[in-house]
Parts: sequence; structure tokens; C-alpha cells
Amino acid sequence: MSKGDKRRKKKKYRVRYDRVFAVLLALIVLVVVITSCVKGILKKGDNPEDTSVSDTETTTTIPEEIATTTEQVTTTTESTTTTQTTTTTTETTTTTTTTITTKKEPLPDGYTEIPMNHEKIYSGNLITVNGNNIYHFPEEDTEIVTLYDHISSQYYGVSDFVVSLDEEVIEHLNELMEAFAESQYNTDIVVIGGYRSAEDQSQRYNDGISGVMSGFSDYHTGRSFDMGVFPQDGSGSGYYSPTGIYAWIDEHAADYGFVVRYPEGKEFYTNERARTQTYRYVGVPHSTYMKQNNLCLEEYIEKLKSYTINKPLEISSGTSLYKVYYVGAGDGTLTDVGIPLGSDYEVSGNNQDGFIISVKVR
Repeated sequence: MSKGDKRRKKKKYRVRYDRVFAVLLALIVLVVVITSCVKGILKKGDNPEDTSVSDTETTTTIPEEIATTTEQVTTTTESTTTTQTTTTTTETTTTTTTTITTKKEPLPDGYTEIPMNHEKIYSGNLITVNGNNIYHFPEEDTEIVTLYDHISSQYYGVSDFVVSLDEEVIEHLNELMEAFAESQYNTDIVVIGGYRSAEDQSQRYNDGISGVMSGFSDYHTGRSFDMGVFPQDGSGSGYYSPTGIYAWIDEHAADYGFVVRYPEGKEFYTNERARTQTYRYVGVPHSTYMKQNNLCLEEYIEKLKSYTINKPLEISSGTSLYKVYYVGAGDGTLTDVGIPLGSDYEVSGNNQDGFIISVKVR
């Protein structure tokens, strides 16, 4: 091999570092340009998972249309965005309206339904009027008449010509007093107070005679009355008390549909002081059950709410058997009330929220 050939061979394998450096530099510039472009695109929000990360927290921007509450939907939607070290959870709560249909209780054999107007809950012998339940003075609830014109005067008396009661109440009061007079040979009982109009009660309240405001007195119903004892021999007089021969009235009043309106020990329920002279007509069999179980009217009405047409309260009164149950009044103007076919029954409102039905079985 000649010297010239050796020189050409040596030149052929010589590395050009200046060209390598130029290529590397060009690659670096290209990487920087690409990286900048990518960052610019991400910064403009083109990436739907764009997230800014700090050492302590991740901030996620929620589009306004997602953050807006949508009506009539009841759901809670969770949207979670995850970064290298931090997770942010966003909750969106909205509201819905759901209609629930309640299955109607089937009627027992031999029963049908009648529509009852909502206003009827304010009428009947079992309405409860007290400091919590105002009397609405509904039409056709009672027939108020003067006791003097309807009394069986040979058996008991009345204090004046003004004292009035519901006509049905007077009918049963006459029966009670006749039985008392014939049993005890006594006619000393005198009815000294009864029905009060709204104006009368307002006057009593303003004069300080009564602590009950107009509208909240049970005397408005025409079913409550006060009794006194006025011996004919002039030996003395006073409010009725179940002592001596007069205890007969208290023992038998329930047989005629009457109960003590404000019994001893029931002040918590009645919000009235206890007194022995005030009686109230509720009707049989309710009076029987209240007497037997030492219940005031408020307690009895509350207890009845747990009895239904398929699981009624059974009450024996004398030789008769009754079934009593409660039907809650609906939100509408009419409530379907189950009643028996071919049997005697009575429907009364409770002056609160429903109806009480009493059925005479035998």
C-alpha cells in the first residue's frame, strides 16, 4: 500500500465532532419548540382534564351550567378529578318531586264507603274544644234550645229562663234525672249553666269571670253544663258534688252518655282545673269506655286514633256491643269513610284531624 492510499484511508474514518454537535443542538431546539407548543395548548384549556397542581391543593373549575341547581330532581352527583398527589371532589345537590301512592285499606265484608266533607270534622258529640282546639261554630252541629222549655221539671230544676243546651243533650239529661229522682226520691239538682255564645264567653273573659278566651270554651258546643244542689228544705246550696245520695248521678251518668268534663288528676290534658259539677254529653258507648278506664275526653280521642276499620275498639255497654274506629281526614275536600250496611252507626268529627265512627253490632 502506497503512502497516498494510507492517507485516504485515514481521512475516510475521521469523526467530525462539529457536525455531531450541530445535530444535537438542532434536536434540543426542536424539543424546546414542541414542549412550548404543548404547554400553550394546555394553557388555553383545550385539554378537558386540565388541572393546575400545587404542593397543597388542586383547584378545579366547574363550568357554570354544571354548578346550576336543576329543579325536580333528587340526586347527588359526584365528580372527581385526580392529580399526582391531590383529589378534589365536587358535589352537586338538586331537588325532585316524587308522588307516592299509598295502598288503601280494604273494607271488611258488609261495609261500604260514603264521602264526608272535610268541614264535618268540626261537628259531632266527640269534638274536643279546649285551649288548643277552637270551636268553629259549624252550622247544623247542634240545635240550641232553652232548657226551661224542654225540662222534665218534676225531676230537677233550672236556674233561669236563659240556660240552653243542645236539644239531644236535654233529651238524655231528662232521662238521667228522672232515673235519679225515682231511685233516690230527690229532686234537688238544678242546672245552673250551659251553652255560651262567642259574645257571652268574650264578655266573661273581659270581665275576669272566666280565664278562657272566646272560641276555646267547651260550653260553646251546647253539650257541657254545670249543676248545683239546692235542697228544697233550704238547708243550703252549692255546686254538685258526688257525695251522699248525689253520688248516684256520678255512678250512672255514663249509662246515659254523660261524663265528667274536667275530672280530678286530668288537668294536664284538659288545661282546666278539676271540678265535679261540669258534665259533658259524649254519647254511648264512649261514655261507658271513658268511665270504665278513667279517661278524660282528650285522652279518649287520642287513644281512638290507633283503631282502624279492620282493627276497631270493641266496647260493651249494657247488653249492647259496639265497634269504634278512627278515619283520618285527607287533604282534599272529601274523605271516604267506611260504614256498615244494615247496622246502626254514628259519625263524629274530633275537631282536629279526622272522624270517629261507632257501629252498634248488637
